[in-house]
Amino acid sequence: MPAVAHRERVLHALGLVPWQRRQAAGAAPGAMDETPQPVATHADCVVLLPATCGARELDLLGRALTSGGALLARAARVQVRAGDADIAVPQARTYLACGEAQAHALGRSLPMQAMAQAQIVLVDEPARLLGDAAAKRRFWIALRTLRRSLGAGR
Repeated sequence: MPAVAHRERVLHALGLVPWQRRQAAGAAPGAMDETPQPVATHADCVVLLPATCGARELDLLGRALTSGGALLARAARVQVRAGDADIAVPQARTYLACGEAQAHALGRSLPMQAMAQAQIVLVDEPARLLGDAAAKRRFWIALRTLRRSLGAGR
């Protein structure tokens, strides 16, 4: 147990909150549920990312979405490979497409009625956010827009 206490002190000093997996009632500690979880059929927000995102870009996006509130922090994330003709994307009220290729893949995958009802926001690819101030500004404006529209729909 001393190692656990030390780990908690170090994580607290770094400002990190350890997450623990929730367990079903009656489940043994450490037991993993082997049943695959179905893809959500409806979500508040879906973020479409390039499959080539590195750890820095994913970390930046994760922190930015977390700062946007609970609905954005829990947004479903779908990675899109270049040239994907059709992707499995859940229906949502809002979509954040990180790049033109992701927006095109979303347009090919969603039914027309779902696209007409959803708010789709296009921002620059995550790699550009690391070095381009204008791309960061557009990204923060897009997050503010999404946060307002998600808050208005509740």
